[in-house]
Amino acid sequence: MPLPHSLRAFRHRDYRLYFAGQGIAQTGTWLQMIATSWLVYHLSGSAFMLGLATFALHIPVLVLGPFAGVWVDRRRKRRVLLMTQSGALAQSLAMLALLASGQLEAWHLVAANLALGVINSMDSPARQAQLVELVGGREDLPNAIAFSSVLMNGARFVGPMIGGAVISAFGEIWGFGLNSLMRCAVIAALLAIRATPRPTERSATGWRAQLAAGFRYAYGFLPTRSALLLVSAVSLAVQPYQSLAPYFARDVFHGDSGTLGWLIAAGGFGAVSGMVYLAMKPSVRGLLSLMPFTAATAGAALVAFSFAASLWLALPMLVLVGMGAMLSAAATNTVLQTIVEDTMRARVVSIYMMSFLGIMPIGALAAGLLAERIGPPATLACGGLIALGAAFAYWTQLAKIRRAIRPVYEKLGIAPRSDE
Repeated sequence: MPLPHSLRAFRHRDYRLYFAGQGIAQTGTWLQMIATSWLVYHLSGSAFMLGLATFALHIPVLVLGPFAGVWVDRRRKRRVLLMTQSGALAQSLAMLALLASGQLEAWHLVAANLALGVINSMDSPARQAQLVELVGGREDLPNAIAFSSVLMNGARFVGPMIGGAVISAFGEIWGFGLNSLMRCAVIAALLAIRATPRPTERSATGWRAQLAAGFRYAYGFLPTRSALLLVSAVSLAVQPYQSLAPYFARDVFHGDSGTLGWLIAAGGFGAVSGMVYLAMKPSVRGLLSLMPFTAATAGAALVAFSFAASLWLALPMLVLVGMGAMLSAAATNTVLQTIVEDTMRARVVSIYMMSFLGIMPIGALAAGLLAERIGPPATLACGGLIALGAAFAYWTQLAKIRRAIRPVYEKLGIAPRSDE
């Protein structure tokens, strides 16, 4: 039976393997992240340390990401992913050994996040750039990107709930142990994939020139530049709610690691809902126009969450935060990957990752420092207002953005030509 058009990426065997392996592995990743976040706050009792741990996890994407993109463009994507996933497995096993031996301290967790961040700076562009290989070209690529986002955010929804319950019942060691076991699924999937590799970068120019070409492509065009800047603003101002979530779980809602799991999972559920909507869209048309509304939704909901006194009022607000933030980011990623040349794909994806994930550590560290002075609720409220301001600035440029992107869509056959 043929699959519906909305599931067209799953026609491809290699994409199905990738989806299953990554789904299991990403759920395990979130189990470990919940354990790490809870242990950092338990061992240090410091909101600043929470921000520092998130900073360490994501700062390599900002600093190393663009250079990693140049390197990945010159390599076979599956080989890179086998290397990075094996490194992530080794990191998890090392933390498991420290925790089991009773030697684990808060600084160990920060250092481990930094090591994982270095691995992720290479893994993320390779994983995104491989999608076009898994579906055999550009035709099914937007659908593959959307469902990959559904997968990542589905794990973000399921993983924290499972992690919070498991850690509450059996202890933090199970978060690291289960992640180590589940990481093997994606390694097995990568070994089974038979996709034909796409052409790699063979230019005689140096890495600086190739890096500059990627930045010119991403930031030299008004629609993509505006989208990347908006994504950066939302990541800077909105995403720190994740690093400060243990404070709200324990000190505002008087809960435990299970409560933390619910808070993170609420944002994940919102993100999944947004990605399902994105997957159902027949084309990328209209995505850039959607962004100011999704960013504004995330900002307004974060302001409301910061003042919520009840967990059951807070959770719906985090659903909207997750939905708005991830729709803004995923819409940008989908448009970029649709219009970019294959030989520049990893570079452009790494610049997107820098603008999205790479900005997060700066926001987390700044939020941790500010929270020590004015408190986490006021800190998140300020972040929500910044996101609202950025959404308004983008909205004022919307007419120009639409005019600029239309010729590109016409050339690719995404939109009818103006003379037709």
